[in-house]
Amino acid sequence: MDQHKTTAGALQTPMTGPINNPAALAQALLHNPGATQALNNNPTAAGNHGVTHKPHLNNPGVGQQLISYPGVGQQHINNPGVGQQLISYPGVGQQHISNPGVGQLMGVPGSGQGSINKPSTAQALMRSPSDSRALIRGDRGSMLSISDDNVMMNQILTTHAPDGREFDVRPLLYLVEDILNRATQHVDFLVKGTPDQVELEERAQAANHIAMLEALTYTIDRIACELSYKALGGCDAHATTTAIFNLLSSYTWDAKLVISLSAFALNYGEFWLLAQIYSTNQLAKSMAVLRQLPSLLEHTAPLKPRFDALNSLIRTMMDVTRCVVQFRELPLKYISPDAPALATAMTHIPTAVYWTIRSMVACATQISSLTSAGHEFGISTTESWELSTLAHKLRNIYEHLKQQLNYCYKHIEERMDVEIYQMLLAIFDPNVLHIDNMKALKALIYDKDDKLPLLDGATKRQVSLDVLRRKNVLLLISSLEFANDELAILEQIYNESRINATRLESQYEVVWIPIVDHSIIPLPEEMQTKFENLQSTMPWYSVQDPLVIKKPVIRFIKEVWHFRTKPILVVLDPQGKVVSPNAIHMMWIWGSTAFPFTSLREEALWREETWRLDLLVDGIDPTVLTWIKEEKYIFLYGGDDIEWIRRFVNSARSVASSSRIPLEMVYVGKSNKREQVKKVTGIINAEKLSYAWQDQAMVWFFWSRLESMLFSKIQLGRGDDQDPMLQQIKKLLSYGREGGWAVLSRGSNIAVNGHSSTVLPALGGYDEWKINVAEKGFDGAFKEYHDKLHDAAHPCCRFEFPNTIRIPENMRCPECPRLMEKYTAFLCCHDEQGIPGSLF
Repeated sequence: MDQHKTTAGALQTPMTGPINNPAALAQALLHNPGATQALNNNPTAAGNHGVTHKPHLNNPGVGQQLISYPGVGQQHINNPGVGQQLISYPGVGQQHISNPGVGQLMGVPGSGQGSINKPSTAQALMRSPSDSRALIRGDRGSMLSISDDNVMMNQILTTHAPDGREFDVRPLLYLVEDILNRATQHVDFLVKGTPDQVELEERAQAANHIAMLEALTYTIDRIACELSYKALGGCDAHATTTAIFNLLSSYTWDAKLVISLSAFALNYGEFWLLAQIYSTNQLAKSMAVLRQLPSLLEHTAPLKPRFDALNSLIRTMMDVTRCVVQFRELPLKYISPDAPALATAMTHIPTAVYWTIRSMVACATQISSLTSAGHEFGISTTESWELSTLAHKLRNIYEHLKQQLNYCYKHIEERMDVEIYQMLLAIFDPNVLHIDNMKALKALIYDKDDKLPLLDGATKRQVSLDVLRRKNVLLLISSLEFANDELAILEQIYNESRINATRLESQYEVVWIPIVDHSIIPLPEEMQTKFENLQSTMPWYSVQDPLVIKKPVIRFIKEVWHFRTKPILVVLDPQGKVVSPNAIHMMWIWGSTAFPFTSLREEALWREETWRLDLLVDGIDPTVLTWIKEEKYIFLYGGDDIEWIRRFVNSARSVASSSRIPLEMVYVGKSNKREQVKKVTGIINAEKLSYAWQDQAMVWFFWSRLESMLFSKIQLGRGDDQDPMLQQIKKLLSYGREGGWAVLSRGSNIAVNGHSSTVLPALGGYDEWKINVAEKGFDGAFKEYHDKLHDAAHPCCRFEFPNTIRIPENMRCPECPRLMEKYTAFLCCHDEQGIPGSLF
């Protein structure tokens, strides 16, 4: 305080306001040349809180540098307005002397010698704005005259000597981003009059970051002053950039960049803060006048190209800074420093840091020139071109780094995906026991960033995974191509199970897990709409966002649970153990009766089943079930050959009439050729040939249940040739694919399951077997004669398994004991559109 009392009067008044503001201090000195001498007499008057010289005196590499080279200090002291700069910040002079070859490299006289003979920049700026333009053009020429980047970067690399200190630069970067985002948007606000709508989260204000910011404040202030004074002094841009690197020699590359950007943001943010509040705040108004802001703001429209160029460069600087910080944050657990993409990036990061800081120097020079020389300086397009050139160079650097960063992210993602996949294998190991199902569910439904990953179909509210804790969970896994008929039947089964369930049975929940292609993110609008429409109709739980299901989970579902494109229903018990790899077959065959949908329950249900007609049509058509109860003779038949159908129906009616038996017939179509089946159904109705299922959903469900029977048997490992029921299922599926067919039953008991090539001839041979009807019954006599024709004909079977299902390793022909040959088939399905879930 005593030192302040002895300060020369010429310095006391201007330094009252801007003493802590380097830019304001510079303006005060420019408007009061006498302050320089006062500053020489009392150095602490211009110090940072009165102690500016203390760090310099304790730093031999800075303070003593001037003593070793008195010629430099003396020369500059003879130039008012510049000597103050060098005395207050002797590191500037030290920088010039320690790099005597800079001038030669840049194509201008050496900083340590040539600058001695240069006229005072402060005086030049006060004399004529045109002189300042010449100064900027001269600096631009030096920038473009660099021919050897390797020499330049070697010089920068010699300044890099990190001391091992580590700190998180993210909080500081958040703060800087907030300042620069608001500052770069303010030009549009001034020109267009639109309100600033960007409200960024101020994440750098957390208490645990305050200490870090306090530790860096001194360094940030020094660089801010370096930028301001060098900009006003017209120093060479490369020399200024190198001086900043010297100040930051002990920091890592990312820290150098963030600290420098913080210093720039301090100056640039102050400039626009005054522009925002000077009209309503008298202190700000006085400071704005010193900076010639009123004059500048009156000419915002002509100056817009200049500020657009500034903003473009600043945003690119921010992009590069974020990119460099992201490289620093890469988890070395998943990527080693010698990984090609990371190694390549690390060789280019010093260059990126150099040109980003160099761009900060250029931006600071532009702003200082505007406030010193007035708006006339800013109208020139030459200076905008310089900024654009830098922005172009820096953008190229950024694009290259960003590409390498994306390669790194891809590498890390692949390593993490492998780790997650291995974790899933371990969690779902059948020999591993868990306390409850939470670990398994959290591994499948990634909820790290979203604590409410599920949507409750009943309430349409988001809920946590805890609603599934210690319950039987049925994971309904499907693509977005979920057929309406399929979904409707599942909902019917689900609702019936809720109505009829006991208290124990109610302890299960269904969760829909949609599988989408992660290579197209974000999801196209059409796909997102399809997901939301499906989700809105489901009464059970579903994941609220399909991208919650990550790629390694999808890989696990496909490779371990054999999901292709057809829906599967994986059942987890209350401990998260898989008790059925796919219960969808049980759902189609037995509905809610199959609870708790385990493989053990599936085996028990098959032990109770026999080859009977109500197994084939259960839950599909009440009319057929009534015929079964009435013990009528029933022909289920199908095919798409209308001529064969006419002959078959007429022959069957003739034989039934002759035998005086009650015969009913129902046409159930084919497992494919939906459009042809609809056409045949229309002809059957028009000619009144027989009863036919009008609803195509009934046809689909009949064949889906039959297919489910086959795959349920295969899934249980019961696909052997000693299972008579399995042989009949395989025959009917094969007949349904090729030609016509018919199944004859009396009530529920099936007598004949025959192909068109044997059934029609058997009816045509009625005169040969009618003598046995009285003894063996109509069904027995027909079966005996049909089997003789079948044994002579030996019709072949054919199965075509698409890649949408789990294909069995081998299969024996149900007509003969030989193993069937495996082929790859290409089938046109344009006539089968709309057949939901068809396997064949």
